[in-house]
Amino acid sequence: LGSCMTNIGHFRAAGKLLNNITKPLPTKLWVAPPTKMDEAQLIEEGYYSIFGVAGARTEMPGCSLCMGNQARVAPGCTVVSTSTRNFPNRLGQGANVYLASAELAAICSIEGKLPTVEQYLAYMDTINATAADTYRYLNFDELPAFVKSASSVEISDEMKAAAKKLDMG
Repeated sequence: LGSCMTNIGHFRAAGKLLNNITKPLPTKLWVAPPTKMDEAQLIEEGYYSIFGVAGARTEMPGCSLCMGNQARVAPGCTVVSTSTRNFPNRLGQGANVYLASAELAAICSIEGKLPTVEQYLAYMDTINATAADTYRYLNFDELPAFVKSASSVEISDEMKAAAKKLDMG
């Protein structure tokens, strides 16, 4: 679960689905947010705790799962991934990779298989009820730590002049 194309709302949705499980996952679930900011916000909102209780393995934010360079699956495994690529052997030798949304990947990890349409829709009913909150973006200009950091950035005269040229061109 995770890629540069998976925004924070998808992690929240997966967390809400995983928060309702009553038995151990029949699968291995790896979670890797795209950025450290996403990771920090998910920790603050309690989703990392949900992932941990569900038995998910959290990876460093970034490209580890998509690239297959940090986390590899056993030979011949079937994987449901939120990655943007599924060419042969990317995640492991002989691995069969199916690309899916974060929500579908979470449901697959709960069910241990691809769900029927009816199963999928039943799970999604719980997400759809809170969609406005679940899928809200991570707006960096609203994060106190980011705003504080950004306010102290000094821009050189050379960079200001270059930016001005771009505005005029």
